[in-house]
Amino acid sequence: MANNIQAIRGMHDVLPDQTPLWQATEQTIREVLAAYGYSEIRLPIVEKTELFKRSIGEVTDIVEKEMYTFEDRNGDSLTLRPEGTAGCLRACLEHGLLHNQSHRLWYYGPMYRHERPQKGRYRQFIQLGVEAYGMAGPDIDAELILIMDRLWKKLGIRDKVTLQLNSLGTIDERLVYRNSLVSYFEQHLDKLDEDSLRRLKTNPLRILDTKNPAMQDVVAGAPELMAYLGAESLDHFRAITATLDDLGIAYAINTRLVRGLDYYSKTVFEWVTTELGSQGTVCAGGRYDTLIEQLGGKANYGIGFAMGMERLLALLETTTDGVATSSVDAYLVRTGAMAEQEGLRFSETLRNEIPSLKLQVNCGGGSFKSQFKKADKSGAKFAIILGDDEVSRAEVGIKFLRDEQEQQSLSQQAAIEFLQAHIGQKAI
Repeated sequence: MANNIQAIRGMHDVLPDQTPLWQATEQTIREVLAAYGYSEIRLPIVEKTELFKRSIGEVTDIVEKEMYTFEDRNGDSLTLRPEGTAGCLRACLEHGLLHNQSHRLWYYGPMYRHERPQKGRYRQFIQLGVEAYGMAGPDIDAELILIMDRLWKKLGIRDKVTLQLNSLGTIDERLVYRNSLVSYFEQHLDKLDEDSLRRLKTNPLRILDTKNPAMQDVVAGAPELMAYLGAESLDHFRAITATLDDLGIAYAINTRLVRGLDYYSKTVFEWVTTELGSQGTVCAGGRYDTLIEQLGGKANYGIGFAMGMERLLALLETTTDGVATSSVDAYLVRTGAMAEQEGLRFSETLRNEIPSLKLQVNCGGGSFKSQFKKADKSGAKFAIILGDDEVSRAEVGIKFLRDEQEQQSLSQQAAIEFLQAHIGQKAI
């Protein structure tokens, strides 16, 4: 017998007992973003490879090692998107959305990176991205942070995440700093690991983000970027921290925070947690004003953040309030030829009369005993019982599955009113 085909390594299934927490979290995210006036944009999963080379940078780990790239039948080089900012910006430029306009956008869906899979890091992962265009001031930087602060509070995990901030300054400021950083690390070549030696020639700022414990001392002694920033960059950063101070948003300035993509400038931030081991970054982002010109647009302003949903869900699962269930409200048990037909009709009447009702109808037959087992397993609060005797009397039985209360026999209209009273007021 042939072996069963299994999922590709690093690409995971989300099973029915897991999806309720996903759905509840996604709904909360939509509500928070709508409250701040952000609109959804839906983007292709596949883009031209050149888009990511020009935006992310050819000497980044993503482009060098992690992208899923292939040639299509026309000979074009295509890539499964490894992140969403480049595609979102490409769409805005292609459709003329940035011409004398500002936009607040969000997108959601799968991204792809060929990394070593581990908990919280997958080769296909779901990411929320939020982007804002056409706004130069520090107020929009602060707004993105406020959005996440509000989301953490609504999800009940504000005490599990902390905000880290830094400024990368302008490209010119960062170039001066880069030269100073290279000079410093060249004096400590014997302390650099293989990755850092490679990055020294390509992207030396990424050395500051190393997770190698043996390199922490040499990194701690490196010059700090903040000392190389000009007045405009410093004023921008201080305006953000002043806003956060005024609103009581706690943060820590992390001068080693650089982010992994080439396109960032000025503000960068991360929300981190100690609850998930090595996968401590839950949400991260920053400003990328120069990227718009890199992709062929006129000089403009952009800032955004991205959040990996798998890590967020893992964090929610560490809380007592992080469990959502798929329980239905009622389970309709039906047995007998007349009840089989009448059950489907009555179930549609119930859905018409009580739009918020989550009703599961037994299908596939079975004895009353086996159907009640299914009703109990569904998590329903009530079993609606319909046999041929009930049909002849135009009645149904209502059995309480979670409470010690006596079973009731009600007319169909009375049963509708009963369920409206007990369930109908639930929010949709």
